[in-house]
Amino acid sequence: MTDRSQSFNLAAVESAVATTSFAGHLHHLPTTLSTNEVALKAALAGARCGVWIADQQLAGRGRGAHNWHSPAGAGLYMSALVAPPIPMQSALGLSLRVAIAAQAAIVELTPFTRPRQIDIRWPNDLMLNGRKCGGILIDTASNPATLTSPATLRYAIIGIGINLNHTVFPPQLDTIATSLRRELPDPAEPLPREPLAAAILRRLDTEIKRLTTGTLQPPTENLSLYSTWIAGKRVRVEARDNDPGGYTGTTAGLDPQGFLLVAGEDGQLRTVLSGGLREI
Repeated sequence: MTDRSQSFNLAAVESAVATTSFAGHLHHLPTTLSTNEVALKAALAGARCGVWIADQQLAGRGRGAHNWHSPAGAGLYMSALVAPPIPMQSALGLSLRVAIAAQAAIVELTPFTRPRQIDIRWPNDLMLNGRKCGGILIDTASNPATLTSPATLRYAIIGIGINLNHTVFPPQLDTIATSLRRELPDPAEPLPREPLAAAILRRLDTEIKRLTTGTLQPPTENLSLYSTWIAGKRVRVEARDNDPGGYTGTTAGLDPQGFLLVAGEDGQLRTVLSGGLREI
């Protein structure tokens, strides 16, 4: 019998996303260094839409210098190339929208609830029962501003990694990472990757259309439905160039651009422009 975690039916995903902008642009790779790198090569060659799904990544990466644990067939390793005509300011909120799309897809296909079980650690980590089960890495390029218009998005490469069928992790990850299969009440059977890939792409297509049409208003949206990290979470923000020592505080919602606000212990309200925070 073929292990469903090792085979991949691209045609099934194609059929399931037939009404989205990704239809006809899907590719399957048995092994690659990184799906984001493949998508980047396509973007530099002029492509503006595409999806690459790999069975295994040999050099998958997360934020910063972190590697993404990508054993063959165990997870969903996928990159989408998109180019919605939006200002770069709007593109800054893309990470959170992708995380919401992935979270919604997981809720659609599993018994996990949001945000109590499947949570978003702003802006792009998926947490399952307190441990990381997925991550998002986005690389963008812009068209320069002109005298009459702001800088716009040229393209975005959206890398999505979901721990689907991992049953064990390296020792250094075992206490902080988990998988969908590992957290299910009856995790004996491997979970197929195709339904999750299709559900994420459908949801992602919807979120991108919302960004494109301007129907998305982060300040008024009830983001507590998706994330317990948006407000009231005591966190440590990792050191950055503008805060070389890092700091601790309590999350206090989002600013109008969708960046995280943290009320520091020193009384200052700071804006976090990217990830790098942990609960304390």
